[in-house]
Amino acid sequence: MTSASPAADMNDARNTGITYASAGVDVEAGDRAVELMKDAVKATHNSSVIGGVGGFAGLYDVSRLLTYKRPLLATSTDGVGTKVAIAQAMDIHDTIGFDLVGMVVDDIVVVGAEPLYMTDYIACGKVVPERIADIVRGIAAACSVAGTALVGGETAEHPGLLGEHEYDVAGAATGVVEADSLLGPDRVRAGDVVIGMASSGLHSNGYSLVRRVINHAGWALDREVSEFERTLGEELLEPTRVYAADCLDLARAFPVNGSAAGRAVHGFSHVTGGGLAANLARVLPQGLLATVDRATWELPAIFKLVVELGNVPLADLERTLNVGVGMVAIVSAEAADAAVNHLNARGLPSWIMGTVGENSDSVLKTGPDYVQGAKGVDGGAVRMVNAYA
Repeated sequence: MTSASPAADMNDARNTGITYASAGVDVEAGDRAVELMKDAVKATHNSSVIGGVGGFAGLYDVSRLLTYKRPLLATSTDGVGTKVAIAQAMDIHDTIGFDLVGMVVDDIVVVGAEPLYMTDYIACGKVVPERIADIVRGIAAACSVAGTALVGGETAEHPGLLGEHEYDVAGAATGVVEADSLLGPDRVRAGDVVIGMASSGLHSNGYSLVRRVINHAGWALDREVSEFERTLGEELLEPTRVYAADCLDLARAFPVNGSAAGRAVHGFSHVTGGGLAANLARVLPQGLLATVDRATWELPAIFKLVVELGNVPLADLERTLNVGVGMVAIVSAEAADAAVNHLNARGLPSWIMGTVGENSDSVLKTGPDYVQGAKGVDGGAVRMVNAYA
């Protein structure tokens, strides 16, 4: 079969006229995608959501904020990064939504805020209704896990800019927290305990490194890996764990306000780009040091594989990937054991991984195991000690 010449294309355009469809944008396909996804989106709505799917703007009734003394709105936006390349290569699109929602709403709960609603944006080279619907169904399912309403979104077709099977996703969410329940560095004290919450895998950061390692090793995504008991691609596509509901439940079970015994949860740290130490340092006040003991958990198999296949230095691994810890809680020492038990009872593997103390002059403040200040925050410091279990 031969392709038409530029001259023939020009003649066709002159004879029939140029349409949006001939330019590569299929409006009807977009409408079909909305029909396929709308039930999943509606399932995330609660009584605060006004209107249905398809409006110009999502509406959310915030009347209940009238009961707040001083409501603070929290907002976050993020994407999934190059993990979408794995989803596209495997033609599996109904899990990537968990990665998007986790990256967004779990930044909000770090300050103790409840994520109220979320919107999404999908840019693609060609709208394939079933594929777009799968993506949004995943976003909706993750919103339901987080207790967040998906109130709107946009799908944009960008022919010529993105390939026919390429897409990218982004999202934004808004939450609320009572001012006197705000969590963060101001609440953290020397003597506090650091609790690690297990990640489900790589989550959504560091895939440029991981993909480079896999390509360098020549491993195919359909390769069966005994350590994973599934294929490499399935392991790489494991959805990000969404912690929002667990963190909010922990904060409510051990409230910041109330009796002295109940002032337990002082802060959270979402372990994303930059790794465990750098993100933990962001939620510590100046003058304090969190000492994190690697021996309290085993490095999961996927991280070991990245190290082995790419001969990746430990320092680079730890400042790129989550090394098995997706969220961290900082709590009072008196409540630490109860907090760990509470999280484990919810099915979230958690453990005590370190303590917070004064950053004295005797602490060695050089080398890859010591981190202070990250992403523009001149806060406390973190020291990683010992080897992984």
